[in-house]
Amino acid sequence: MSRVCVFAGSNAGGRPEYAAAARALAAECAARRLGIVYGGGSVGLMGVLADAALAARVEIIGVIPRPLATKEIAHPNLTELHIVESMHERKATMASLVDAFIALPGGLGTFEEALEVLTWSQLGIHAKPVGVLNVEGYYDGLLRWLSHAAGEGFVRREHLGLLLFADAPGELLDRFAAWTPPPGPRPWMNENQT
Repeated sequence: MSRVCVFAGSNAGGRPEYAAAARALAAECAARRLGIVYGGGSVGLMGVLADAALAARVEIIGVIPRPLATKEIAHPNLTELHIVESMHERKATMASLVDAFIALPGGLGTFEEALEVLTWSQLGIHAKPVGVLNVEGYYDGLLRWLSHAAGEGFVRREHLGLLLFADAPGELLDRFAAWTPPPGPRPWMNENQT
């Protein structure tokens, strides 16, 4: 693994632990010589992550759509900044540059990005680990919802293991290092289904 994609809120959230987790993730990436690719903003948890990565001399690459470059105030000091034309291009570019995906706490955009790359994993579009930093139990509800969806027959139990949960950056990166993608083709894809 040489780079991780980090999805994070453009707001800092209501607890100081969220910003502390972003700084701890940057420090852990520095210790492991991992570059970071993220949404390119200078505000919220994105900005905290970028500033901490720069202070730790971590490669930090931002990818931001042109319409958001001024709204999210694109970070001016990154290793690289890619300005793209759409959210779709943003996600595809980010995914092409990394070996794994991490979601810090965030809002709808963070959830959408993390769930999309999780869906790509389920479909076999990529074989990269996907995880969430469950800071102060932020993602407990997501874990309950996924278990509920599996219980209701909408998510296969074996697919629950595609999303890794951890409370601390080092724990999550250790889980990434030990992770192996499930064998393909995916179990739900069989010749009796169209």
